[in-house]
Amino acid sequence: MRRVRLFVAYDGTDYCGWQVQPNGITVEEVLNRELGRLTGEDIHIIGASRTDSGVHALMNVAVFDTASSIPPERMAYALNQRMPEDIVITKSDEVGADWHPRYQDNVRKTYEYHIYNAPVLNPLKRKYSAFVSFPMDVEKMRRGAAYLVGEHDFVSFCNVRTNVSDTVRTVEDVTVTEDGADIVIRITGNGFLYNMVRIIAGTLIRVGRGFYEPEKVREILEEKKRTAAGITAPACGLVLVEIEYM
Repeated sequence: MRRVRLFVAYDGTDYCGWQVQPNGITVEEVLNRELGRLTGEDIHIIGASRTDSGVHALMNVAVFDTASSIPPERMAYALNQRMPEDIVITKSDEVGADWHPRYQDNVRKTYEYHIYNAPVLNPLKRKYSAFVSFPMDVEKMRRGAAYLVGEHDFVSFCNVRTNVSDTVRTVEDVTVTEDGADIVIRITGNGFLYNMVRIIAGTLIRVGRGFYEPEKVREILEEKKRTAAGITAPACGLVLVEIEYM
């Protein structure tokens, strides 16, 4: 047996997230099915990030164990012949038998949240950006985002159903960029709580629209309760950009 690692990109529009579940098709389910057909084995992949329904990824990471004779570095090519167009394996390789994508030291994840800010929706943006029709002050968003950098208890920025004992995370960097009507919040950290990036995005949107002053972000961190923060922004704007194992 060998353990093969996959780097996976996908358009999450038509999937009920990454993880297998009974109420709809998921990215993990498609990968298990097509790997099983390819290898003739009962495959159960392990993913690094369990993205939600409608969330996209340029790079998620998964592993599976196989006795297949297909060379690990050729697995991506063989599997892509079977995959739907909205899921692509960008790379495959072999890792140690005990290598786990979620339990590695010194991991860095980067997400982007995309906003289309214009009076009228661009239909070509609707699957990949949250639409905000009111003007937003990007400079204020940047000032608010700066309070998130560092090690903090992010309990105010996670879904109340989050089932973890430790809500402290380290955010290494947050940027807010603007290119015409497109606004992108890019955030890098050592890990993220359930809905954390989408709640951060929803909060910074409120800062941009003038409902919150930038300093409100610091106050939300200090309050340590979900009701203090903004809404959970729509899933379509979120992209898992990169996972780095250092």
